[in-house]
Amino acid sequence: MRYSELPLGAQTAYAELLEQTQALELRHHLGQLKGSFHRKKLKGRDYWYFAWRDLDGRVRFAYVGPDGERVQRLIGRFAAEKSASLEPRARAAIALGCAPLAGRHYRIVRRLGDYGFFRAGGLLAGTHAFVALGNLLGVRWGGADRTLDVDFAHAGRNVSLALPASIRMDLHEALLSLELGLLPIAQFGGGTGAQYRNPRDPELRLDFLTSGHRGGGRPVQVPDLNIALQPLKFMEFSLEEPTQGAVFAPDGATVVNLPAPARYAVHKLIVHGERPVRERAKAVKDLHQAACLAEYFLAERPREFNAAWRDALGRGPGWRKRAREGKAALLKLAPELDKAALWRE
Repeated sequence: MRYSELPLGAQTAYAELLEQTQALELRHHLGQLKGSFHRKKLKGRDYWYFAWRDLDGRVRFAYVGPDGERVQRLIGRFAAEKSASLEPRARAAIALGCAPLAGRHYRIVRRLGDYGFFRAGGLLAGTHAFVALGNLLGVRWGGADRTLDVDFAHAGRNVSLALPASIRMDLHEALLSLELGLLPIAQFGGGTGAQYRNPRDPELRLDFLTSGHRGGGRPVQVPDLNIALQPLKFMEFSLEEPTQGAVFAPDGATVVNLPAPARYAVHKLIVHGERPVRERAKAVKDLHQAACLAEYFLAERPREFNAAWRDALGRGPGWRKRAREGKAALLKLAPELDKAALWRE
């Protein structure tokens, strides 16, 4: 088994932690605003936003989450929610078996959240998203979840994510405020790149990604974020239909936007063959993460995985070629996953 089900106590602790974290963050960011909640339908799905009128008279929207019982309950509790520390709930979730982030990585994610990165449309990507998805699905992965990188993705203006695009923030200032020595890596042309490193701590790296529709593979400067984003082919697939989850460490928790689990898995198959030879280890990790998720969906929700698979195949010959190559590589690693329920075309 590539995953094990978390005990019921751990699943309950995570659900309570996520709900309380969302409520506290809503109160922190919106509690002083006079406004109301609104539901919008985008691409056949309902999403909730909080709308208020700014000082200049313009209507602003803050993304709350996809429609569902949990978000509706959260909205109902909003006015009455009182401030409370998240540390006890975070520590309880960890003690019961949920997977935390490393402390330094959590600090980075939390700081970006405080500066509005996730409200502005940012997503947590890469292996940290994989870890967070395990908690969200109520499972613990059996490996392939260790990383030294912290990867972030942002839709920019390329993909409609049902997230607000009107918020401006200074990501560069947010990273400097952490005082971790993180500096942007310069491009050959002298501009700022989409990767941050600490020259004295090369093991820690931050990558800021977007879909690869523009820029010719070069980092794209986004003035509204004061940062550059690295375009990656096929990234838009993972950025569509996002969900929300909590990431945490012993000293607290924060809400992040995450790729939909099934889309994350299929995206890993699509990009598997795109990795250069020097990134062989990452290509293998892509397959292991896709296998973990495919095994979970085969047992629990095969139709959801199959819908993401068929979506990828329907996007054109280049997509089909890479998806099928990724599938073939996956089935060499995990032949037991060769089930029609997952791969029906």
